[in-house]
Amino acid sequence: MKRAYLSFGMVMAVILVMLSACSTPKDIAYFQDFNPGKSIMVQNPVEIKFRPDDEIRILVSSDRPELSAQFSLSTKSSSGDEGSRYTIDTEGNIRFPMLGKIHVAGLNRQELQEVIRDEIIAKGLIRDPIVTVDYSNLYVIILGDVGTGRILIDRDKFTILDAIGSSGDLKITGQRTNVKVIRENYGKKTVYEVNLCSAEDLYASPVYYLQQNDVIYVEMNKKEKRNSTVLGNSTVQPSFWMGLATFIVSAMAWFK
Repeated sequence: MKRAYLSFGMVMAVILVMLSACSTPKDIAYFQDFNPGKSIMVQNPVEIKFRPDDEIRILVSSDRPELSAQFSLSTKSSSGDEGSRYTIDTEGNIRFPMLGKIHVAGLNRQELQEVIRDEIIAKGLIRDPIVTVDYSNLYVIILGDVGTGRILIDRDKFTILDAIGSSGDLKITGQRTNVKVIRENYGKKTVYEVNLCSAEDLYASPVYYLQQNDVIYVEMNKKEKRNSTVLGNSTVQPSFWMGLATFIVSAMAWFK
């Protein structure tokens, strides 16, 4: 009788393991708490602010190309030019033709455009200049179980979804519930975690809007981690437990 109960228990254990192996993962789909008709408040948009060592591109144009050319570092005609490149120094400044030193750090694109335009008009150099400021080499880094590399920032409000989408999305084996974002502020690095499966958590996160030089890290799931061990995932396969149950029942019958 004891042998029958034990055999029955082993069979039930194997069945439970098989059922759990066939269950649908709950940590794959994005925005699981964002149902149709539901609204979620997004934190206030955060625009990119320039920092020391950022590289930017500035173009001054007008209806008189010969006047615009004096603001270019290139010897080429300003017609069709994408602008001159400037690297912000450690004090947050750039040296701009005709205007001299301009403090750039802490400004966004629109603010810098207005500063340069107002200076040009105030000095009487051009009556109505058009100033365009673009990002030249601002980026975030994305690592882990995802398309990795440097993702160039191409807009003023750049989100973690922009970065992940540009990288080709997470792999199916990447963990979505604890995506890490490493951010440096004034020499201090801080790690944040973002749950992509929860829209409420994502949109409320202080790193939903990224800053230049942020690092995004996507950890692989437990199955992929086990694959790097000696036994790999064999201990979580139904065949492993069925074989173990068969061995135990056979051993008990032998020693009875």
